[in-house]
Amino acid sequence: MALPRILLIDYNKSRAQQVATIVQFLDYPLTTLSATDNDVALTAFDDVMVILVGNGIDKQATLIKTITDRAPKIPLVLLIDRGTGLQIATPIQKMVTQLFEWPTIYTPFNDLLSKCKLLHAQNTPKPSSPTKGLAGKSTAIANTRALIAQVAESEATVLILGESGTGKEVVAQMLHRLSSRRDKPFVPVNCGAIPGELLESELFGHEKGAFTGALNSRQGRFELAEGGTLFLDEIGDMPMTMQVKLLRVLQERTFERVGSNKTIECDVRILAATHRQLDDEIKEHRFREDLFYRLNVFPIEVPALRERVEDIPELVQDLIARLQAAKRGSVDFTPKAIHMLMQHHWPGNVRELANLIERLTIIKPNGLVDTTDLPEKFQQYTLSTSEIQEDKDDLSVNDIAELSAFTLERIAINGSGVSVIAHLPEQGIDLKEYLNDMETDLIRQALSDCNGVVAHAAKRLNMRRTTLVEKLRKFDVSRP
Repeated sequence: MALPRILLIDYNKSRAQQVATIVQFLDYPLTTLSATDNDVALTAFDDVMVILVGNGIDKQATLIKTITDRAPKIPLVLLIDRGTGLQIATPIQKMVTQLFEWPTIYTPFNDLLSKCKLLHAQNTPKPSSPTKGLAGKSTAIANTRALIAQVAESEATVLILGESGTGKEVVAQMLHRLSSRRDKPFVPVNCGAIPGELLESELFGHEKGAFTGALNSRQGRFELAEGGTLFLDEIGDMPMTMQVKLLRVLQERTFERVGSNKTIECDVRILAATHRQLDDEIKEHRFREDLFYRLNVFPIEVPALRERVEDIPELVQDLIARLQAAKRGSVDFTPKAIHMLMQHHWPGNVRELANLIERLTIIKPNGLVDTTDLPEKFQQYTLSTSEIQEDKDDLSVNDIAELSAFTLERIAINGSGVSVIAHLPEQGIDLKEYLNDMETDLIRQALSDCNGVVAHAAKRLNMRRTTLVEKLRKFDVSRP
């Protein structure tokens, strides 16, 4: 996902260059402006997470007022020389979000950007994605998305086929979100989870006294879904007697509540799903052939996870993001662990993968999952050299972010500018080996300074303890 933009307004070329060097190192997009009202008036503030303004600009108060009027929700940080905070006029201090002393070091500047990024995410409206929940870029899942897009706007009945756990309800929800009924109810009902004698009342509702226990009148799922979409999950488990009644509703678009002779018209789009092979069910006289043809207007087959293993890395990230959003924990995976997951047969499909990730968030909360941390059934799989690129060996997403932090600490920031301690020799270097040596050296220093206490060293290195333990094992670093 692309990072939000930083806007820098400064007349001081030396300071602007220092800021630009560090911001670009952190991979944030940067827009730099000269300090004139005209520049600000013509600037678009789309996707800007923070505005950095250098102190000492001519007509500074007027410029800051113009910015805050045009972008009141975007943090505005005034970069000031060290020890000059008391010299900033009170009206200006009230208009800006924060005074930030410059020159600085990595940690406070990174903390500032992190807070601004979080605030930007909170203030940015989340667009509703009609493809939400169907992660992956494989040909199989792309074909499924194409079929969904093709039929979504129509009123055709759709039969969603696929093994248990493949995400058939996700497909049904996408069909509803892409349809003209998106603002009306989406009502799911699991036909296999409701006893046959209660299913009629569940679907069509009942009147008071219609049967023992019917103390009040009750609307059924058809009435609740009026104008919207009714999703009949596990339609293959519906009793034959109910199949007859459902067929009549599909043909006539009318029904009666249990215990009533009043006909109710319904305007509902029907989506159905099953993991069963309905052709075989028809042969065994467990499913009506005429109902099958009424439902099977537009079939969509949801591929099994083993048929799209290349989607597993993206699915893992999507499922982790959902757990984080629900505040149910988080976890990270090494590339080797991901490749081991890709060798599994996945009889439970995406549901099985989701359950595995949730279990690992409990076993290794906020930790790094390697091959040895996976359940015993995964240990039968082996990894070849070709399956994992050497350049990515043992590096997770979090490792890369932390390694960037180590590298940035090598940058010396002073009043005269930014200079990098290490210089690239003419003959070149092995970058991976160089970074590994640098990282190992810093880890050893941290351990030495903390008397070998890993938790304290991890805090000093601004990383999780579990991640540092993994790095100690990776680089074969012993405690002092």
